[in-house]
Amino acid sequence: MSLFIIVALPFLGALLPGLMNSAGRSACAGVTFAVSLAAFVGLLTNLPMVLEGEVVTARVDWMPALGLNFTLMLDGLGFFFALLILGIGLLIIAYARQYLSRDDNMGEFFTYLLLFQGAMVGIVLSDNILLLLVFWELTSLSSFLLIGYWKHLPEGRQGARMALTVTGMGGLAMIGGMLILGQIVGSYDLSVILENRDLIQADPLYVPALVLILLGCFTKSAQFPFHFWLPHAMAAPTPVSAYLHSATMVKAGIFLMARMWPVLSGTPEWVMIVTSAGLVTMVLGALIALFKHDLKALLAFSTVSHLGLITMLLGTGTAFGAMAAVFHILNHATFKAALFMSAGIIDHAAHTRDIRRLGGLRKLMPVTFMIASLAALSMAGIPLLNGFLSKEMMLEEANHTVLFGSAWLVPALATFGSLLSAAYCFRLIGHVFLGPVRDDYPAEPHDPNAGLWMPPAILVVLVVAIGVAPFLAEPFVKLVTASVLGDTAKVPSAHFKIWHGLVPALFMSIIAVVGGLAVMAIFTPALRLWDRAPRPEAKTIFDAMLESVATLAQKLILPLHNGAFTRYAAIASVAIIAVGYHAWVTGTVGAATRSVQTAGPVFIAGWLMLVAATGGMVLMHRNRLLSLILIGIVGLMVSVGFVFFSAPDLAMTQFTVEVVTIILLLLALNFLPNRTPIESTVLRRVRDTGVAVAGGLATFALAYYYLLRDAVDTPISEFHLASSYKGGGGTNVVNVILVDFRGFDTYGEIIVLGIAALLIYALTEALLGGPVRARLLNRQPDQARAGDVHPMMMVVLTRVIMPVVILVGFYIFWRGHNEPGGGFIAGLIVSIGVVMQYMASGFAWTSSRLRYPYHGVIGAGVLIAGLTGIGSWFVGKPFLTSDFTYVRIPPFEKFELATAALFDLGVFLAVVGAVMLSLESFSRLARRAHIADNEHPMDIDPSRGDPAQIGAKPATEES
Repeated sequence: MSLFIIVALPFLGALLPGLMNSAGRSACAGVTFAVSLAAFVGLLTNLPMVLEGEVVTARVDWMPALGLNFTLMLDGLGFFFALLILGIGLLIIAYARQYLSRDDNMGEFFTYLLLFQGAMVGIVLSDNILLLLVFWELTSLSSFLLIGYWKHLPEGRQGARMALTVTGMGGLAMIGGMLILGQIVGSYDLSVILENRDLIQADPLYVPALVLILLGCFTKSAQFPFHFWLPHAMAAPTPVSAYLHSATMVKAGIFLMARMWPVLSGTPEWVMIVTSAGLVTMVLGALIALFKHDLKALLAFSTVSHLGLITMLLGTGTAFGAMAAVFHILNHATFKAALFMSAGIIDHAAHTRDIRRLGGLRKLMPVTFMIASLAALSMAGIPLLNGFLSKEMMLEEANHTVLFGSAWLVPALATFGSLLSAAYCFRLIGHVFLGPVRDDYPAEPHDPNAGLWMPPAILVVLVVAIGVAPFLAEPFVKLVTASVLGDTAKVPSAHFKIWHGLVPALFMSIIAVVGGLAVMAIFTPALRLWDRAPRPEAKTIFDAMLESVATLAQKLILPLHNGAFTRYAAIASVAIIAVGYHAWVTGTVGAATRSVQTAGPVFIAGWLMLVAATGGMVLMHRNRLLSLILIGIVGLMVSVGFVFFSAPDLAMTQFTVEVVTIILLLLALNFLPNRTPIESTVLRRVRDTGVAVAGGLATFALAYYYLLRDAVDTPISEFHLASSYKGGGGTNVVNVILVDFRGFDTYGEIIVLGIAALLIYALTEALLGGPVRARLLNRQPDQARAGDVHPMMMVVLTRVIMPVVILVGFYIFWRGHNEPGGGFIAGLIVSIGVVMQYMASGFAWTSSRLRYPYHGVIGAGVLIAGLTGIGSWFVGKPFLTSDFTYVRIPPFEKFELATAALFDLGVFLAVVGAVMLSLESFSRLARRAHIADNEHPMDIDPSRGDPAQIGAKPATEES
């Protein structure tokens, strides 16, 4: 199966659980399981190639100029992690179906779960660091949704925010590090970066890149000092906790360290930072876990500890350490997922996770006892279970690791961490399952149905199988290790065995197990000492830091961002002017290569009108109607300027936009006082005048400089002029640019235009349904209105010219590819024709003849434009690549057919729909405000009496 399909399946499948929600809980779980199973089977189809040492790739050039390509790579390491993500994901889905209650929204849960799964699969299969970063951030967002799934729990919301904040900040740091690597190598493809170890490590930016990337890894994998967020994520449902701690999220940082191991490891900086962080996290996490009373909290800190163990192994920089890390990732995934699911079973049955309220469950829940005990003993490192094997390898590697010049530091701390790990595992078994049966459980404990215990039981079978027959896992672990090392020849030849003889690791392991039992013997006094001992609380420190940062931000930002647009405009303008002035005085201004042209009297007159209108608008801007008239004059003179500079397309666009804009603004001003009140002080007006004058002079200087000098490089216009007909099939370069060369920009613009119109409509709905509605109904005009609401001449004229306007619009539309025109201008022309109907005959009369809603017109336009762009994919060309041909249909002459016409049709419909929906929204407000309207302009309505009075009666409230 294609790697693209494997990555896409969870994202596409995320649509299904929500759709199946009404079909029942089993249907939601069933479609989710089917999607994950399909991706899992698709992954397995690539297993033969991976076993042969091949690297399966898939590539689509997305934005090659930026180095952003949709490139996927499946090697041993990627297959290993994808197998864990999808395989354990299947068990989690089956478990969640039984665990979640009927009050939980199953569709929402499984949608979030599939999004999370897809993001994780995307991370481990990415062969482009920019693409990896996209998936990396998606894991943070989707985990935020999963951790905060139980929105009614304050701790759930807090845990989700904390996880997003910490991992998000680390992700931002990692983006910087990855970009540095890409710049060093000259490529953002991982496969290329992994081949340039010497180039990267010799670069002076290696250390900054290393630190930034490790910040991303440490925050995601909860390494010290970022370990505190992970336990607070325990507020999520247990299926989420099991998935997050065993195969996803926290393993993302571990994966990235393993993926980047060939190029980042082996240096003193790597060994010092990674090994130290791993050791501290391992010991600290185990120590905190030992004294936690919440079962899930104990397991959460145990995860922190074991992630530190894996990080320490990767930090040693040796091939054996990397192999031990890979083996422990596998083992940890099996026993930790089983333990979390067992904790969920206990919580489900006893209605508590408090270890102090449990005990004696061995007799009441024998199946759960067997599953949880085997998993916990594996985590403690007891022989004949898989955790023992990788723990022995860890101790062996620690025994040969020198840190800070000390040969005993790493072995001593590794042994102590293993001792604490054994102690909290023994506590879990002893305090939860052993001892006498109690009579004060919150609920009567009992083993659940097979739907809950079967998924962890399957994992425990793997725990025992690997522990008893480690040779079964050895070939696969070495295959993955070869991918981590980047060279099969470097894989250690050591074999996985239960007995390695009387080696130091064995004695260290015995010390850990015996020491764990000894700690349990003195646990009660140790707990009292722990409770009394002063210690820093990471969450408290984090909250205090956030509060300090927020306070500082408020002090810095609030004086600047006070909601006054004039202040924002002044700050931005001054900054732009200052930067431009600095460039001007420090740069080199060449001699002019063009002479100043002589201006004729017509040009001077037009320029004077433009200046007069602009100055008048500044001086008389408090009169809103007069300002609007002056704005119209400015727009008209700009249109004349476009004509003067031989830009008819721009002139037509400017003129039609000006007409539509003035009409819409007139409708909006109808609800405002005629004069703007004075709200600014004299000092502020002087400041704004100074900034405006400086900005105008700077713009003039820049324009004057460029107009008197030829372009240094070949102007892009030459490319468009040369390629317009050959590439786009049109001689109107402007239109070809809009619908072909820059078609994606145009597509985005019509979407934004439609969103703006829908927003106006939504605001209108809110106003008509809120407290403003009463104010509109009671509003009286500030002056007497004309008695003739619908002048006969205007009604007759607009109805007669409407067909002509439509004909002109279609003519402008069809000629647009070769002559001035196009879908945008045609849409504005037709919109003006419809607007004239509203003006002449009234809103009610025109709306009653509306056959298609404007929402649908906008949607149809965007859909047609999008489908036209997608159509190019079917012929192997990029999105929105147009094509054209010439056909001859007798008796007509040969004419051109271009796919760009369909895209232009989408633009046309979107423009018409957006303009008319905005107008309709304002008109609906006007009707509610008792502005006179007539449903029968120029038509005799016998029920209303004297035709002469038609139009004089105010409109009633719209039903």
